[in-house]
Amino acid sequence: MSGDPRSQDTALRQGSGQAFDPERFMTYVSRVGHGGALGVAYRAHGADWVELALPYRPELVGVPATGIIASGPIISLMDLATSLAVWVKLGHFRHQATMDLRIDYLKPATPGETILGRGECYGLSKRVGFVRGVAHHGDPDDPIAHATGTFVATE
Repeated sequence: MSGDPRSQDTALRQGSGQAFDPERFMTYVSRVGHGGALGVAYRAHGADWVELALPYRPELVGVPATGIIASGPIISLMDLATSLAVWVKLGHFRHQATMDLRIDYLKPATPGETILGRGECYGLSKRVGFVRGVAHHGDPDDPIAHATGTFVATE
C-alpha cells in the first residue's frame, strides 16, 4: 500500500471484497503515525477481537529510575486494539472516533517485558461499537490493566 492516506482508505474500504484484515492494516500502521512511533505490532485476531503487542523500549519509560513503561503508550495500545476489534466485528473499515475509553490499572507493567493488548468488540449499534480489553504480559488472568469504552462512527 502506498503512504497516501487516501489510497489507504480506498484499499481498506474496497480491498478485494474480503473482510477487514487487521494484520494488513497493522502492516501499514507500523510504518506511520502514533502506532508506528510506539512500535505496536499485530499478534492475532478472531471474529470480534484483536491482540496487539507493545515491545518494551527504554524511550517509553515514564520514570527512568523504575524502568516502567508510562501509561500513555498502554492507553494507545488499548485504544488501537479495541478500535480494530470494532472493524473486525463490522467486517469493514469505517471512520470512527473514540467516544469513551476507561483504563483501570491494576499493577505496573514489568520493566523489560512486552505488553500484550487484547481488545474485544462485544456489541454494535448502528453508529456505536462497545468494547472491552485487557493489557497483560502473556497471562490475561494476571492483568496490568482493563479497558472499557465506546467508538462512534463519524460518517
